[in-house]
Amino acid sequence: MVETIEDRRSGGGAAAARPRGAARPQPLSSLGGSQAGRVHVPIEELDRVLGGGLVQGSLVLVGGDPGIGKSTLVLQAAASLAPSVGRVLYVSAEESAQQIKLRADRLGVNGDDLWVLSETDLTQVLATAEEQRPGLLIVDSIQTVAVEEISSAAGSVSQVRECTARLMEWAKPRGIPVMIIGHVTKEGTIAGPRVLEHMVDAVLYLEGDRHHQYRILRAVKNRFGSTDEVGVFEMADAGLREVRNPSEAFLEERDGAAAGSTVAVTVEGTRPILVEVQALTTSTAYGMPRRSANGFDTNRLQLLVAVLQKRVGLGLGTQDIYANVVGGLRIAEPAADLPVALAVASSFRDQPLQPGTVAIGEIGLAGELRSIGQVERRLQEAARLGFTRAILPAAIPRTDAMRSGLQITRAASVAEAIDAALG
Repeated sequence: MVETIEDRRSGGGAAAARPRGAARPQPLSSLGGSQAGRVHVPIEELDRVLGGGLVQGSLVLVGGDPGIGKSTLVLQAAASLAPSVGRVLYVSAEESAQQIKLRADRLGVNGDDLWVLSETDLTQVLATAEEQRPGLLIVDSIQTVAVEEISSAAGSVSQVRECTARLMEWAKPRGIPVMIIGHVTKEGTIAGPRVLEHMVDAVLYLEGDRHHQYRILRAVKNRFGSTDEVGVFEMADAGLREVRNPSEAFLEERDGAAAGSTVAVTVEGTRPILVEVQALTTSTAYGMPRRSANGFDTNRLQLLVAVLQKRVGLGLGTQDIYANVVGGLRIAEPAADLPVALAVASSFRDQPLQPGTVAIGEIGLAGELRSIGQVERRLQEAARLGFTRAILPAAIPRTDAMRSGLQITRAASVAEAIDAALG
């Protein structure tokens, strides 16, 4: 239960008595078809996730775990956008202006068009923004700003909702994009009401382990673009650095001769990415064997283990099973079913896959392999990185796989795929 304090505002005065002009409906054919104006971000990975740049008057919410690099990414984006949009106003409600300066010096960020304001009162923030008229407004963070008309503390449900609504009312008529930084809870969602995600135009999550080098920027909502694109960054001493070829980065430390290791070809938006999938099976020390997955759905892992037990005959009932996607990337598409199953079988039999092999396919409950989309694009990326063989479902048309130059092995079931991979 969350307490929500609502303050009624007095509606007296001539302004309240004056009726607002009602909007009139228009036929769809008479509406203009021009695209919304965008401001391209020089950081290509961020620009791709946004759908081709910042839309004028849009609200973009950037969320992530504490210390993951949200403020670093937004500050780098502000410095790169300043030459094209003009003045950028960076409002820091958590840190002082001197702290922002120290971070900027570490990142090598400097410029007369980047202005910093340390303020927690949103009314004063909007007054300053109205006076400065920046080309981009950044609020870091939405949980630390407040308005005086609401008596609850900053970060409460009422404050977060009201502050976001006022930012939206200010940005839309002026056509000024606004970027908001938000904290996340232990469950991985934006702290505050879920209505906050519905109010903004785009929601970007910066994922990854703060103790590892790679960060994944993912869009979970975007009114002006696709939500399938991801951006890959590497945390370095001078801030977040773009990873232009994530497949090579995720596979650079892979040991191809180790049992329990396979390579999955996943597609994020328009870009195929090759990642290493690892699995480890070991005899359980308790009555209930464990099933744990990192970067992969645990329920899906349990389903695949059940299929391997029932349809293939692997004795996994007394085995603890751990699965891991290397690099911090989370795979949600079903094309990763076959690589995970092959990794589990490889670890259980303590036998590595044949070198240079990738696997793609969805596994059904009957143990059959189902076809997936964008096969040709996946195989071309695998061939570019030096792989020589691919295990595919037999249901995929041959024309989609012939042009890649890889040796194609077709399997109708997961049992056939395991025999082909480990034979």
